[in-house]
Amino acid sequence: MFTLLSEDTESRARRGRLETAHGAIETPEYMPVGTQASVKAVSQRDLEATGTQIILGNTYHLNLRPGMDDLTALGGLHQFMNWPYPILTDSGGFQVFSLSKLRQMTEEGVVFRSHLDGSRHFLGPRESITIQRALGSDIMMVFDECPPWPCSEAEVQRAVSRTLRWAVVSKQVAEELHVGGAEVFAPTPCQALFGIVQGGGYPELRRECAERLVEIGFDGYAIGGVSVGEPEAEMYRAAEATVPHLPRDRVRYCMGLGQPNQLVELVARGIDIFDCVLPTRAARHATAYTWDGAANLRGASYKRDERPVVEDCACYACQNHTRAYIRHLFKAGEILGLVLLSLHNLAFFLELMRRIRQALAEERFAGFRRQFHERYKPTQRPPSPE
Repeated sequence: MFTLLSEDTESRARRGRLETAHGAIETPEYMPVGTQASVKAVSQRDLEATGTQIILGNTYHLNLRPGMDDLTALGGLHQFMNWPYPILTDSGGFQVFSLSKLRQMTEEGVVFRSHLDGSRHFLGPRESITIQRALGSDIMMVFDECPPWPCSEAEVQRAVSRTLRWAVVSKQVAEELHVGGAEVFAPTPCQALFGIVQGGGYPELRRECAERLVEIGFDGYAIGGVSVGEPEAEMYRAAEATVPHLPRDRVRYCMGLGQPNQLVELVARGIDIFDCVLPTRAARHATAYTWDGAANLRGASYKRDERPVVEDCACYACQNHTRAYIRHLFKAGEILGLVLLSLHNLAFFLELMRRIRQALAEERFAGFRRQFHERYKPTQRPPSPE
Protein backbone atom coordinates (compact mmCIF):
# COMPACT_ATOMS: atom_id res chain seq x y z
CA MET A 1 0.00 0.00 0.00
CA PHE A 2 2.81 2.46 0.92
CA THR A 3 6.11 2.43 -0.93
CA LEU A 4 9.03 4.36 0.53
CA LEU A 5 10.88 5.93 -2.41
CA SER A 6 13.63 7.92 -0.73
CA GLU A 7 14.76 9.38 2.60
CA ASP A 8 16.61 12.57 3.41
CA THR A 9 20.06 12.08 4.92
CA GLU A 10 19.90 15.16 7.20
CA SER A 11 16.38 14.80 8.62
CA ARG A 12 13.52 12.31 8.85
CA ALA A 13 11.92 13.69 5.66
CA ARG A 14 10.96 11.09 3.10
CA ARG A 15 9.19 10.64 -0.22
CA GLY A 16 6.74 7.85 -0.93
CA ARG A 17 3.72 6.61 -2.82
CA LEU A 18 0.45 5.59 -1.17
CA GLU A 19 -1.71 3.24 -3.24
CA THR A 20 -5.48 3.35 -2.74
CA ALA A 21 -8.55 1.90 -4.43
CA HIS A 22 -9.09 5.18 -6.31
CA GLY A 23 -5.51 5.93 -7.29
CA ALA A 24 -2.00 6.58 -6.03
CA ILE A 25 -0.91 9.55 -3.89
CA GLU A 26 2.59 10.92 -4.07
CA THR A 27 3.83 11.96 -0.63
CA PRO A 28 4.46 14.22 1.22
CA GLU A 29 1.04 15.67 0.42
CA TYR A 30 -1.60 18.03 1.76
CA MET A 31 -5.29 17.02 1.67
CA PRO A 32 -7.94 19.72 1.08
CA VAL A 33 -10.74 19.41 3.64
CA GLY A 34 -14.16 18.56 2.24
CA THR A 35 -15.98 18.27 5.56
CA GLN A 36 -19.51 18.07 4.16
CA ALA A 37 -18.67 16.51 0.77
CA SER A 38 -17.46 19.90 -0.43
CA VAL A 39 -14.21 21.84 -0.20
CA LYS A 40 -15.54 25.26 0.72
CA ALA A 41 -15.97 27.58 -2.30
CA VAL A 42 -14.00 25.31 -4.67
CA SER A 43 -15.54 23.04 -7.30
CA GLN A 44 -14.36 19.52 -8.08
CA ARG A 45 -13.27 20.79 -11.51
CA ASP A 46 -11.00 23.36 -9.89
CA LEU A 47 -9.66 20.85 -7.39
CA GLU A 48 -8.61 18.68 -10.32
CA ALA A 49 -6.97 21.69 -11.98
CA THR A 50 -4.81 22.30 -8.90
CA GLY A 51 -3.59 18.70 -8.96
CA THR A 52 -5.43 17.63 -5.81
CA GLN A 53 -4.66 13.96 -5.19
CA ILE A 54 -6.90 13.27 -2.18
CA ILE A 55 -9.52 15.07 -0.11
CA LEU A 56 -10.89 14.56 3.38
CA GLY A 57 -14.52 14.00 4.36
CA ASN A 58 -16.08 13.97 7.82
CA THR A 59 -17.99 11.04 9.27
CA TYR A 60 -19.75 13.06 11.99
CA HIS A 61 -21.11 15.73 9.65
CA LEU A 62 -22.06 13.41 6.79
CA ASN A 63 -23.83 11.01 9.11
CA LEU A 64 -25.97 13.88 10.44
CA ARG A 65 -26.51 15.49 7.04
CA PRO A 66 -27.46 14.24 4.47
CA GLY A 67 -27.47 11.01 6.50
CA MET A 68 -26.45 7.48 5.66
CA ASP A 69 -29.78 6.38 4.18
CA ASP A 70 -29.54 9.05 1.50
CA LEU A 71 -25.81 8.60 0.90
CA THR A 72 -26.24 4.86 0.54
CA ALA A 73 -29.13 5.30 -1.90
CA LEU A 74 -26.97 7.73 -3.91
CA GLY A 75 -24.04 5.31 -4.26
CA GLY A 76 -21.62 6.40 -1.56
CA LEU A 77 -19.44 9.46 -1.14
CA HIS A 78 -17.39 9.28 -4.36
CA GLN A 79 -20.48 9.01 -6.53
CA PHE A 80 -22.51 11.50 -4.48
CA MET A 81 -19.96 14.31 -4.90
CA ASN A 82 -18.62 13.13 -8.27
CA TRP A 83 -15.03 12.79 -7.06
CA PRO A 84 -13.26 9.80 -8.67
CA TYR A 85 -10.02 10.19 -6.70
CA PRO A 86 -9.02 9.07 -3.19
CA ILE A 87 -10.94 10.20 -0.10
CA LEU A 88 -9.96 9.90 3.56
CA THR A 89 -12.70 10.07 6.18
CA ASP A 90 -12.00 10.88 9.81
CA SER A 91 -13.82 8.92 12.48
CA GLY A 92 -16.04 11.67 13.86
CA GLY A 93 -14.46 11.39 17.30
CA PHE A 94 -12.94 14.86 17.32
CA GLN A 95 -16.23 16.49 16.32
CA VAL A 96 -18.19 14.57 18.96
CA PHE A 97 -15.89 15.95 21.63
CA SER A 98 -15.49 19.47 20.22
CA LEU A 99 -18.96 20.29 18.81
CA SER A 100 -21.36 18.46 21.09
CA LYS A 101 -21.93 20.39 24.31
CA LEU A 102 -24.18 17.65 25.72
CA ARG A 103 -22.47 14.27 25.63
CA GLN A 104 -22.07 11.20 27.80
CA MET A 105 -19.07 8.92 27.56
CA THR A 106 -19.40 5.15 27.86
CA GLU A 107 -16.97 2.33 27.19
CA GLU A 108 -18.83 1.60 23.96
CA GLY A 109 -18.75 5.19 22.63
CA VAL A 110 -20.40 8.55 23.12
CA VAL A 111 -24.05 9.59 23.42
CA PHE A 112 -24.34 13.15 22.12
CA ARG A 113 -26.72 15.81 20.90
CA SER A 114 -26.48 16.98 17.30
CA HIS A 115 -25.14 20.52 16.92
CA LEU A 116 -27.70 20.95 14.12
CA ASP A 117 -31.01 20.23 15.87
CA GLY A 118 -30.26 18.78 19.28
CA SER A 119 -31.35 15.26 18.29
CA ARG A 120 -29.82 12.38 20.27
CA HIS A 121 -27.21 10.12 18.66
CA PHE A 122 -24.65 7.48 19.59
CA LEU A 123 -21.23 7.09 17.99
CA GLY A 124 -18.62 4.54 18.90
CA PRO A 125 -15.97 2.50 17.09
CA ARG A 126 -18.51 0.04 15.65
CA GLU A 127 -20.81 2.80 14.39
CA SER A 128 -17.97 4.94 13.04
CA ILE A 129 -16.41 2.13 11.00
CA THR A 130 -19.80 0.97 9.72
CA ILE A 131 -20.55 4.53 8.53
CA GLN A 132 -17.14 4.91 6.89
CA ARG A 133 -17.56 1.53 5.22
CA ALA A 134 -20.82 2.72 3.68
CA LEU A 135 -19.32 6.09 2.72
CA GLY A 136 -16.75 4.16 0.70
CA SER A 137 -13.70 6.22 1.61
CA ASP A 138 -10.33 4.87 0.57
CA ILE A 139 -8.89 5.47 4.04
CA MET A 140 -10.89 5.05 7.25
CA MET A 141 -9.77 6.30 10.66
CA VAL A 142 -10.27 4.45 13.94
CA PHE A 143 -12.61 6.01 16.49
CA ASP A 144 -10.53 7.67 19.19
CA GLU A 145 -10.72 10.07 22.11
CA CYS A 146 -8.90 13.35 21.55
CA PRO A 147 -8.08 14.97 24.93
CA PRO A 148 -8.14 18.77 25.09
CA TRP A 149 -5.09 20.95 25.73
CA PRO A 150 -3.98 21.52 28.40
CA CYS A 151 -4.85 18.28 30.15
CA SER A 152 -3.43 16.41 33.15
CA GLU A 153 -1.32 13.31 32.62
CA ALA A 154 -3.96 11.16 34.32
CA GLU A 155 -6.67 12.45 31.98
CA VAL A 156 -4.48 11.86 28.92
CA GLN A 157 -3.64 8.34 30.16
CA ARG A 158 -7.35 7.55 30.37
CA ALA A 159 -7.86 8.91 26.83
CA VAL A 160 -4.95 6.81 25.53
CA SER A 161 -6.31 3.66 27.18
CA ARG A 162 -9.77 4.24 25.73
CA THR A 163 -8.30 5.07 22.31
CA LEU A 164 -6.41 1.77 22.31
CA ARG A 165 -9.48 -0.22 23.32
CA TRP A 166 -11.52 1.47 20.61
CA ALA A 167 -8.73 0.86 18.07
CA VAL A 168 -9.03 -2.89 18.69
CA VAL A 169 -12.80 -2.74 18.18
CA SER A 170 -12.41 -0.56 15.07
CA LYS A 171 -10.11 -3.11 13.48
CA GLN A 172 -12.35 -6.01 14.42
CA VAL A 173 -15.40 -4.31 12.92
CA ALA A 174 -13.51 -3.39 9.73
CA GLU A 175 -12.45 -7.02 9.32
CA GLU A 176 -15.96 -8.31 10.01
CA LEU A 177 -17.48 -5.99 7.41
CA HIS A 178 -14.78 -6.82 4.87
CA VAL A 179 -14.96 -10.59 5.25
CA GLY A 180 -18.55 -11.30 6.15
CA GLY A 181 -20.41 -8.11 5.50
CA ALA A 182 -22.02 -8.77 2.12
CA GLU A 183 -25.20 -7.23 3.48
CA VAL A 184 -23.37 -3.97 4.22
CA PHE A 185 -23.31 -1.42 1.41
CA ALA A 186 -19.61 -0.98 0.52
CA PRO A 187 -18.90 1.03 -2.64
CA THR A 188 -15.12 0.75 -2.08
CA PRO A 189 -14.21 -2.88 -1.29
CA CYS A 190 -10.53 -2.35 -0.45
CA GLN A 191 -10.47 0.26 2.30
CA ALA A 192 -7.41 1.03 4.42
CA LEU A 193 -7.68 1.60 8.17
CA PHE A 194 -5.37 3.97 10.06
CA GLY A 195 -4.69 4.01 13.80
CA ILE A 196 -4.47 7.32 15.69
CA VAL A 197 -1.74 8.03 18.24
CA GLN A 198 -2.88 10.10 21.21
CA GLY A 199 -0.85 11.12 24.23
CA GLY A 200 -1.13 14.89 24.52
CA GLY A 201 2.12 16.55 25.52
CA TYR A 202 3.46 13.47 27.32
CA PRO A 203 6.18 11.70 25.29
CA GLU A 204 5.93 8.42 27.22
CA LEU A 205 2.20 8.23 26.58
CA ARG A 206 2.81 8.96 22.89
CA ARG A 207 5.35 6.14 22.79
CA GLU A 208 3.03 3.75 24.63
CA CYS A 209 0.12 4.51 22.32
CA ALA A 210 2.22 4.23 19.16
CA GLU A 211 3.80 0.92 20.15
CA ARG A 212 0.47 -0.62 21.13
CA LEU A 213 -1.15 0.49 17.87
CA VAL A 214 1.71 -1.03 15.89
CA GLU A 215 1.17 -4.29 17.78
CA ILE A 216 -2.51 -4.23 16.77
CA GLY A 217 -1.45 -3.52 13.19
CA PHE A 218 -2.85 -0.85 10.85
CA ASP A 219 -2.33 0.24 7.26
CA GLY A 220 -1.09 3.65 8.39
CA TYR A 221 -0.74 5.75 11.52
CA ALA A 222 -1.90 9.25 12.40
CA ILE A 223 -0.73 11.67 15.05
CA GLY A 224 -3.84 13.01 16.77
CA GLY A 225 -4.37 15.53 19.53
CA VAL A 226 -2.38 18.27 17.80
CA SER A 227 -3.64 21.65 16.60
CA VAL A 228 -5.94 21.77 19.62
CA GLY A 229 -4.57 25.03 21.03
CA GLU A 230 -1.10 23.94 22.05
CA PRO A 231 2.00 26.09 21.30
CA GLU A 232 3.81 25.31 18.06
CA ALA A 233 6.76 23.81 19.92
CA GLU A 234 4.42 21.29 21.57
CA MET A 235 3.12 20.29 18.14
CA TYR A 236 6.64 19.49 16.97
CA ARG A 237 7.41 17.60 20.18
CA ALA A 238 4.33 15.43 19.66
CA ALA A 239 5.64 14.41 16.23
CA GLU A 240 9.16 13.87 17.55
CA ALA A 241 7.84 11.67 20.37
CA THR A 242 5.74 9.56 17.99
CA VAL A 243 7.54 9.06 14.67
CA PRO A 244 10.47 6.94 16.02
CA HIS A 245 7.95 4.35 17.23
CA LEU A 246 6.10 4.00 13.92
CA PRO A 247 7.14 1.55 11.16
CA ARG A 248 9.05 2.92 8.18
CA ASP A 249 6.86 1.02 5.73
CA ARG A 250 3.59 2.67 6.79
CA VAL A 251 2.34 6.13 5.93
CA ARG A 252 2.30 8.78 8.68
CA TYR A 253 -0.47 11.35 8.90
CA CYS A 254 -0.52 14.47 11.11
CA MET A 255 -4.14 15.50 11.64
CA GLY A 256 -5.42 19.07 11.36
CA LEU A 257 -2.17 20.81 10.39
CA GLY A 258 -1.06 23.40 9.53
CA GLN A 259 0.61 26.64 8.43
CA PRO A 260 3.06 26.35 5.47
CA ASN A 261 6.12 26.72 7.71
CA GLN A 262 4.73 24.02 10.00
CA LEU A 263 4.21 21.64 7.08
CA VAL A 264 7.85 22.03 6.06
CA GLU A 265 9.02 21.32 9.60
CA LEU A 266 6.72 18.35 10.08
CA VAL A 267 7.91 16.83 6.79
CA ALA A 268 11.41 17.17 8.22
CA ARG A 269 10.20 15.22 11.24
CA GLY A 270 8.98 12.33 9.09
CA ILE A 271 5.31 13.11 8.37
CA ASP A 272 3.83 12.10 4.99
CA ILE A 273 0.31 13.55 4.75
CA PHE A 274 -1.60 16.45 6.27
CA ASP A 275 -5.02 18.04 6.28
CA CYS A 276 -5.94 21.57 7.29
CA VAL A 277 -8.85 24.01 6.81
CA LEU A 278 -6.56 27.07 6.81
CA PRO A 279 -6.32 27.63 3.03
CA THR A 280 -10.05 28.16 2.59
CA ARG A 281 -10.68 29.63 6.05
CA ALA A 282 -7.97 32.23 5.56
CA ALA A 283 -9.37 33.01 2.10
CA ARG A 284 -12.74 33.90 3.61
CA HIS A 285 -10.90 36.55 5.63
CA ALA A 286 -9.18 37.97 2.51
CA THR A 287 -5.87 36.37 3.50
CA ALA A 288 -3.66 35.02 0.72
CA TYR A 289 -0.67 32.73 1.15
CA THR A 290 2.52 33.73 -0.67
CA TRP A 291 6.14 32.60 -0.56
CA ASP A 292 6.86 35.61 1.69
CA GLY A 293 4.05 34.83 4.15
CA ALA A 294 0.34 35.48 4.47
CA ALA A 295 -1.02 38.80 3.21
CA ASN A 296 -4.42 40.35 3.89
CA LEU A 297 -5.63 41.82 0.60
CA ARG A 298 -8.06 44.23 2.27
CA GLY A 299 -5.09 46.51 2.91
CA ALA A 300 -5.03 49.88 1.19
CA SER A 301 -1.58 49.14 -0.27
CA TYR A 302 -3.23 46.71 -2.71
CA LYS A 303 -5.74 49.22 -4.08
CA ARG A 304 -3.83 49.73 -7.35
CA ASP A 305 -1.62 46.64 -7.21
CA GLU A 306 -1.69 45.11 -10.69
CA ARG A 307 0.37 42.06 -9.78
CA PRO A 308 -1.16 38.61 -9.30
CA VAL A 309 -1.30 37.28 -5.76
CA VAL A 310 1.86 35.27 -6.48
CA GLU A 311 3.92 35.98 -9.59
CA ASP A 312 4.83 32.39 -10.49
CA CYS A 313 1.53 30.77 -9.46
CA ALA A 314 -0.30 28.77 -12.15
CA CYS A 315 -3.73 28.89 -10.47
CA TYR A 316 -6.71 30.48 -12.24
CA ALA A 317 -6.84 33.43 -9.84
CA CYS A 318 -3.20 34.40 -10.39
CA GLN A 319 -3.31 33.78 -14.13
CA ASN A 320 -6.35 35.98 -14.66
CA HIS A 321 -6.76 38.56 -11.88
CA THR A 322 -4.84 41.19 -9.95
CA ARG A 323 -4.48 41.87 -6.25
CA ALA A 324 -6.35 45.13 -6.84
CA TYR A 325 -9.33 43.32 -8.35
CA ILE A 326 -9.49 40.71 -5.59
CA ARG A 327 -9.27 43.48 -2.98
CA HIS A 328 -12.16 45.24 -4.70
CA LEU A 329 -14.25 42.06 -4.56
CA PHE A 330 -13.79 41.77 -0.81
CA LYS A 331 -14.46 45.46 -0.21
CA ALA A 332 -17.64 45.17 -2.30
CA GLY A 333 -18.76 42.01 -0.51
CA GLU A 334 -18.64 39.93 -3.68
CA ILE A 335 -18.49 36.14 -3.18
CA LEU A 336 -16.07 35.79 -6.10
CA GLY A 337 -13.30 37.23 -3.93
CA LEU A 338 -13.33 34.37 -1.46
CA VAL A 339 -13.75 31.86 -4.31
CA LEU A 340 -10.61 33.14 -6.05
CA LEU A 341 -8.55 33.27 -2.88
CA SER A 342 -9.73 29.82 -1.77
CA LEU A 343 -8.58 28.44 -5.10
CA HIS A 344 -5.26 30.26 -4.87
CA ASN A 345 -4.53 29.20 -1.29
CA LEU A 346 -5.24 25.55 -2.06
CA ALA A 347 -3.02 25.76 -5.13
CA PHE A 348 -0.28 27.33 -2.99
CA PHE A 349 -0.37 24.54 -0.39
CA LEU A 350 -0.33 21.87 -3.10
CA GLU A 351 2.53 23.59 -4.93
CA LEU A 352 4.48 23.76 -1.67
CA MET A 353 4.14 20.00 -1.30
CA ARG A 354 5.15 19.44 -4.94
CA ARG A 355 8.30 21.49 -4.36
CA ILE A 356 9.06 19.50 -1.22
CA ARG A 357 8.69 16.23 -3.14
CA GLN A 358 10.93 17.52 -5.92
CA ALA A 359 13.56 18.64 -3.41
CA LEU A 360 13.50 15.21 -1.79
CA ALA A 361 13.76 13.47 -5.17
CA GLU A 362 16.78 15.64 -6.04
CA GLU A 363 18.39 15.17 -2.59
CA ARG A 364 18.34 18.88 -1.72
CA PHE A 365 15.64 19.06 0.95
CA ALA A 366 17.96 20.63 3.53
CA GLY A 367 18.63 23.56 1.20
CA PHE A 368 14.97 23.91 0.33
CA ARG A 369 14.03 23.93 4.01
CA ARG A 370 16.60 26.61 4.82
CA GLN A 371 15.68 28.84 1.88
CA PHE A 372 11.97 28.51 2.58
CA HIS A 373 12.35 29.71 6.17
CA GLU A 374 14.68 32.52 5.15
CA ARG A 375 11.91 33.94 2.95
CA TYR A 376 8.61 32.91 4.53
CA LYS A 377 7.51 35.06 7.47
CA PRO A 378 4.77 33.42 9.56
CA THR A 379 1.84 35.57 10.63
CA GLN A 380 1.61 36.35 14.31
CA ARG A 381 -2.11 35.52 14.58
CA PRO A 382 -3.26 33.21 11.79
CA PRO A 383 -6.95 32.37 11.33
CA SER A 384 -7.92 29.68 13.83
CA PRO A 385 -8.86 26.19 12.56
CA GLU A 386 -12.54 25.29 12.19
